[in-house]
Amino acid sequence: MDLHRHLRLMAGYHLWACRRLYAEVDKLAEADYFADAGLFFRSIHGTLNHLLVVEHLWRERLEGAPRTIHSLDQELHADRDALRTALLGYAGRWQDHLDALDAADLASDFAYRNLQGDAFTLPKASAIAHVFNHATHHRGQISAALTRLGAQAPVMDLPYYLLELPREALRG
Repeated sequence: MDLHRHLRLMAGYHLWACRRLYAEVDKLAEADYFADAGLFFRSIHGTLNHLLVVEHLWRERLEGAPRTIHSLDQELHADRDALRTALLGYAGRWQDHLDALDAADLASDFAYRNLQGDAFTLPKASAIAHVFNHATHHRGQISAALTRLGAQAPVMDLPYYLLELPREALRG
């Protein structure tokens, strides 16, 4: 499978896993959802908000858009329904973003500045893959918080996503 196809597959997985996570998170009472769960971004809400912050941040960097993100814990939506809508919306737009890239663009280097203004260069494909990998890390933290609350943690392993796809989607 070529890199472009693999990233498209990972973008689909990213959205699928976010939806599965929300299927369980949406069952939580407000108090549990907003409570400090001992996560790096404190609550489940704070961690989901951080995921959205990172989606915004990397999309702005990749598209050369003006920066609207100024900290990794910047609250973008205090309302949990608005946060869900925004996060799932961003996750769902990666396919279109990838479709707009040709092989040369995807294989190119990508220059950006971090939140402190320091300049870095990475392979563009690796920067995109980082968004999906980063989300997996924090979905795992939220899963642990769900189980501590006595809730069900969703199954989000990549093979389960792949098993849902038509066989021809995995070739290439």
